[in-house]
Amino acid sequence: MIDVVITGIGLVSALGTSLEESWQSLIAGKSGIKWHQPFPELAPLPLGLIGNKPANLPSLTQVVVDAAIKDASLLPPLTDCAVVIGSSRGYQASWERLARQIYSGQDSSNNEERLEGWLDILPHMNAIATARQIGATGAVVAPMAACATGIWAIAQAAMLIQTGQYQRAIAGATEAAITPLTLSGFQQMGALATTGAYPFDVNREGLVLGEGAAVFVLESKHLAKQRQAKIYGQILGFGLTNDGYHSNKSDPEGKGAIAAIKQCLERSQLTSAEIDYIHAHGTATQLNDRIESQVIKQLFPSKVAISSTKGSTGHTLGASGALGIAFSLLTLEQKILPPCVGLQQPEFDLNIVTTAHHSQIQQALCLSFGFGGQNAVIALGIPR
Repeated sequence: MIDVVITGIGLVSALGTSLEESWQSLIAGKSGIKWHQPFPELAPLPLGLIGNKPANLPSLTQVVVDAAIKDASLLPPLTDCAVVIGSSRGYQASWERLARQIYSGQDSSNNEERLEGWLDILPHMNAIATARQIGATGAVVAPMAACATGIWAIAQAAMLIQTGQYQRAIAGATEAAITPLTLSGFQQMGALATTGAYPFDVNREGLVLGEGAAVFVLESKHLAKQRQAKIYGQILGFGLTNDGYHSNKSDPEGKGAIAAIKQCLERSQLTSAEIDYIHAHGTATQLNDRIESQVIKQLFPSKVAISSTKGSTGHTLGASGALGIAFSLLTLEQKILPPCVGLQQPEFDLNIVTTAHHSQIQQALCLSFGFGGQNAVIALGIPR
């Protein structure tokens, strides 16, 4: 099997408009979550916005793709390159605006004009736009796997390289999910926090929605070494499963999550005792944190360090796993464990990181569990 490494990272989050700014804010224990009222018809809420108003998906994607390519010391056109860019919401904001215009009772004769560009906002067009941006003529994949999308995207790109179809891929996930429908939907479910995000805390109230993006340059280790590229880390393996249980609730025993973790460890040729750090999904909802904690306690030694970064960035839905991979790679590179911002009083007997500190970690695991029982786990390590 061909080894796959990561040579470039582009990231934007509520913590900062670059990878370095977001990382420095994270390890300083800061949070990008603030009170916002982006839509006058909805009450103010704590949100992880990048700016003062909801982000634009195409612009967000373009920025992180450019940053990843620059970080990898590459120049477009990258013709023989695969593109795997996912999103759980895609152009939902554009569709909501379009629906409002059409059904607002205004002159319906303008509807044909309003619908003129509808092809450009189909779910897969963000990935297509990335291919055009970098001059790629290889395979284009646009995964959508709820909150597991980010890790699914990286796993799919890694498979394209592992199987020898491509030597390089641009992969990741972007999410501009702050829309009236998204906010109202999560609020209707009772899943939204009213004051902030507190992963694994006794007083956790629910998730805080955020927006963000993380995109990576993946290459075969042979190609990366041949061009003497900087290597952040190696993808050791991944696990992808589905609960087959419920449309929005996880299996209460975490069977699918356990299967994904075991699958990932087996493919990575690792034991659970060899994992030094787990970037948890940690949404700060009652159900997710409880099930995830049970799964971790069942499979891993008590010493393994754990944190969730959603108390800093908010829950960026489909992009959350991609952000988690980026933070995990910097954890490996800089040997600094990031804190679980927002945690004050832990409910679970886990080794949760509360303040950033140095640790000689070699292998990290990143977890994502999405609606519909989508489970994605990826193992990262120092290149072997």
